[in-house]
Amino acid sequence: MIERISLFQHDCLDPYRNLAVEEYLLDTVEPGQCILYLWQNENTVVIGRNQNAWKECRTSVLEQEGGHLARRLSGGGAVFHDRGNLNFTFLVREEDYDLDRQLSVIQSACKALGLEAERSGRNDVLVDGRKFSGNAFYHSHGKAYHHGTVLVDTDGEKMARYLSPSKAKLQAKGVESVRARVVNLIELVPDLTCARMAEELAVAFEQVYGMTAQHIDPARLDWERIEQLQNRNASADWLYGPRLPLTFECEERFSWGSLQLQVQVESGVVVQAKVYSDAMDWDLAPALERALTGSRFLLKELQERVQEQLGEYAADLCAMLARQEI
Repeated sequence: MIERISLFQHDCLDPYRNLAVEEYLLDTVEPGQCILYLWQNENTVVIGRNQNAWKECRTSVLEQEGGHLARRLSGGGAVFHDRGNLNFTFLVREEDYDLDRQLSVIQSACKALGLEAERSGRNDVLVDGRKFSGNAFYHSHGKAYHHGTVLVDTDGEKMARYLSPSKAKLQAKGVESVRARVVNLIELVPDLTCARMAEELAVAFEQVYGMTAQHIDPARLDWERIEQLQNRNASADWLYGPRLPLTFECEERFSWGSLQLQVQVESGVVVQAKVYSDAMDWDLAPALERALTGSRFLLKELQERVQEQLGEYAADLCAMLARQEI
């Protein structure tokens, strides 16, 4: 039974730290307590626990534009976060987990803004038939959280660009996202901001639970432990996952011959490359295999290796890689 509610907000926009804080709050939530954590990320694609990054996101474009790829503990699909999006997390002991009550906080906050929000299935919250909030869930060792997005004024062009997978043939294990029609709430409430949405959520949190929320003092958090989680969250092993290998394949015909490229990627690194070609230059295929093996699977690094080692073929091969929209 919920006996007290707590609220935590901070100004950090680093997805690796914010997800670390979320995990720390989950680890430390006490019996009878419900924590509402409100947070934002800067220019970030967050994928679910069991998703393959390249099936969900144009990782190279995201990195080139200063964005971040992050992986969360919960399942579900890929989402885009920026300063126009507000994230919420409800953290409780499993015996106090109540999805209906938690989602009613979101719906009550919307009602205060003059919006009638409704649930769709298990994961989404809609207004006028369009999705503004996607939700995901995680349970571990007797504790649980439910978190989601609130699209207030998110950059839809970036969302569409980053969440478009590569044009190349990709074979990858993992859950795939299901896209839905989305809406920014600012389209319906023109003067809405993320700050105001956070205020409405805090008020609704107290109203739904019938008690006053205690603000969690950041000084009481174990920032050393949070930093450890943050470092893991930013690591290649966590982001790309040795459990989720990827096979990439593309082919094209050039003036000097045809070429088919296949690479095996593990933990974000090309571990094996195989090239087939009818080019007269017999050394082209093995040279390209050597160049790509060991490279991170990012367009910029793949192209740099090609430019360094493939001489007269470099321009054609770099263009081919660029057209795959990795």
